[in-house]
Order: sequence, then C-alpha cells, then structure tokens
Amino acid sequence: GAGSDTQCATVGAEIGSAQYFQALAARAEPEVRMNPLLLKPEADTRSQVVLMGQVDAELTAMPWRGRSEKVWPHIANALDALRAENDVVVIEGAGSPAEINLHASDIVNMRVARHADARCLLVTDIDRGGAFAHLYGTWALLPEGERALIQGFVLNKFRGDASLLAPAPQMLQDLTGVPTVATIPMQWRHGLPEEDGIFDDRSTAAGAMHTTVAVVAYPRISNLDEFQPLKNVPGVRLLWARSPADLGGLTPTDWVVLPGSKATAADLAWLRAQGLDQAIAQHAGRGGMVLGVCGGLQMLGEALIDTAGIDGNAPGLGLLPLVTTFEVAKTVRRTRAQFGAVRGAWAALAGVGVTGYEIHHGQTAQHPAMAAKGDVAHEAIPGIAWQNAAGNVLGVYVHGLLEDPAVLQALFGRDGAAPVPTLDAVFDGLARAVAAGFAPGALRSLIAPLASHG
Repeated sequence: GAGSDTQCATVGAEIGSAQYFQALAARAEPEVRMNPLLLKPEADTRSQVVLMGQVDAELTAMPWRGRSEKVWPHIANALDALRAENDVVVIEGAGSPAEINLHASDIVNMRVARHADARCLLVTDIDRGGAFAHLYGTWALLPEGERALIQGFVLNKFRGDASLLAPAPQMLQDLTGVPTVATIPMQWRHGLPEEDGIFDDRSTAAGAMHTTVAVVAYPRISNLDEFQPLKNVPGVRLLWARSPADLGGLTPTDWVVLPGSKATAADLAWLRAQGLDQAIAQHAGRGGMVLGVCGGLQMLGEALIDTAGIDGNAPGLGLLPLVTTFEVAKTVRRTRAQFGAVRGAWAALAGVGVTGYEIHHGQTAQHPAMAAKGDVAHEAIPGIAWQNAAGNVLGVYVHGLLEDPAVLQALFGRDGAAPVPTLDAVFDGLARAVAAGFAPGALRSLIAPLASHG
C-alpha cells in the first residue's frame, strides 16, 4: 500500500516507516515487497512516487488516476510472492476503503483484499466520535462482494468504561451481520511514533527532566519517527522548535536537532526567515549540543551546491566546515558503522557501533578552502559523521541513530537509572494490550485458517 512521508532504507530501497516497524514487530526482515508503492508528499498537491523502493519520475509526473493500472502488477506480484513464502501476511490499507470518488482507482484497500481473498477487520478511531456511524457507513458504501470480506469491526483509541458501549455493538451486528470483535484502549505513552510523526507533551516520558531535545520543525521535515525513542527515555523532554523563542531557555546540555528534510535548501530558507539560524548559532556558541541528521547535517555546513537541479543552492549555517554537492544518483542503503574518537559533548559515542540507514542525494566533504586555513572537521565516522573543533556540533548521515539501543545507552545511561526501553519491549507491551482488547479467540480464528493452508 501507500506509505507515509517518512521512510527507511532496506537493502538499497525505500519503504514507509509504518511497514518498517510492523516488520520488526513481526520479527521479519523489512524489505521492499512489504511496501511496493510509497508516496512521499512534497507539496499539498504533489507527491513523489517510489515504486519497488526506487523513485519513479514518470509515475511522479503522471496524474494519480492514470498511475493505478501501471503500478498494480508490481503490487500484486509483491503480495503473491510474500504469500507464497509465509504462513500469514498482514495487510494494512490506507485511508478509507469506501471513498466513492476513489473506489474505481483504489489499489491500496479492497482491491488488495479481493486479490488475496483476505479476511478483513474494519478499524475506527472512536476517540474522534461518530465511530458506529463510521463503521456502518463504510460497510454500507462497499459493494456487496467486498462487504463479505469484512469479518469484524474494531473500536480503537477507546477511553472510558467499555460496558457503556452496549447495546450499540449488537445493534450494529443486527444491521450488518458483522460482530465488533475488539475494543482497544487509548494508549498515550505507547513508545512508537504516531503515524504522522507528531509528538506532544502528553506522550513525553514522565518524571524529573534533565535534558530538553528541541527538534526544529521546518515545513518539509521528514523521518521524524527516528526521534520517537527519546520520548521513552526517563528525564528527556522532546519539543518542537518553530521560532527562536522555543530555543530561548535551553542550557548547553540541552540539544537542538536539525532533522531530515525533503527539500533541504527550501527548509534552510524557511529556517532563516524565522530567525532560527541565529538562535541555533547562539546555542552552539554557548557550547550547546547540536545534532544534524541527513538534511540537517547538510544545513550545518558552509554551502549546498546543486548544479544538477536536485534541491537548490544555498549558503549553510556555517557550524561545520563542510560542503555538500547534490548528485542525481541517490544514496539508499542500510548502514552499520562504528564511531571512532568523538570529542566534547558527544564523547560518550566514542567506540559505539550504530545501525541505521542512509537516504540522500547530497555528498558531503571537508570544505577545501577552510581546511587550507586550518579549519578541519573532525571525522567521527568516515564519510558519515563530522564534528566541529569544539565537539559540541555533530552532523551524521545515518537515520535511525537514536533508535539504536547502544547509542541511547551511551548517551542517556545513568548509574541506578531505569534502563532505556528497547523497541522489542515496546512491541511486546503493545501486543499484550491489543490482544487483551480482542474477544477471546477472535484473532486466532482469523489467522488459523490462513496458516493451515500455508
């Protein structure tokens, strides 16, 4: 199905972060067939199309309704191959399966379900209200053959006393013949990224705060999911920074993070227009910790050079003596590396191994003229991570750095403190909560017949 605007790299290809996390939760190696079509919004009316892990310029330029038949064979082939190799395949749709203006060209919901003869659950967000009307209306708008695939309704994000829902589930079953098989409670500190990457104070780790991490939220921000693990670290407060005032109360031990961007030069121009460039420079000048990831790393350098028309030329923030040159060829790879010597505020990373991924057009290197004057970046990982002379500014090309348990332990591990939660622990906790919300045997009845047919 279609993916979100964040993405991950798996063996030289891009997939959506939702599929990436779901694969990890299933103890399966993430791979491109799990997300054969990925849409990456670049503006309100335009999305980049990634087919089988690679950007497809022809499809990107094509009107949406014309894309469906061209991409469907790839989707069907990927699904068929996964079904042949696995006992159970879990498929997630995108948006509503019953949008009548889109149904004829739908390739991410019921067309996939029909192709696989899938047993479907229809899930509604009850926290928004109107959940039973949503379920009934969606069921009613589906063609009769597709209604027959719906095996159960699920109420998600429920708050309150579930007994008060009666008699609505039975009334809905009387109308549709479909039982409500689960009521999943609302979970605030669940430990995984929200689907759109947004976080707020309600989902920040509780307790006394010792470190604030301010993530600069430019308009074309990407890959926010990789900062999610910081929400689970005791004593860390995670916040958005959209104006200089958001950085005003930071201490040198607090962080400013420049995340990835889908349009680095444009987001750099926005950052300057807000006056955030000066606020970041002032924080760095006081010895404050600054981290740039991918596009954020590129912004930290002296210049962005774009003779290929990929992203745009721009002067950098000048916090690292680096220059980035954009190239048509895109670097997309899983990355395993180890920090060498690391200076200053980031010294806890010295010798730590890291696993993540790279997705970038730009290639970054030492600025030669600055090197001639003695201003040389310290290369903490060759071709991947650089520091300034003082050591408080760090730029890395590795997405997922802060999802790596070894990195989190090195940066936030404290004697006598609770361990930083691992991703596996988060998955296990969510699985227990979801299973408890289902009627006894409901999930097994859906999966067992599929598994028995191999």
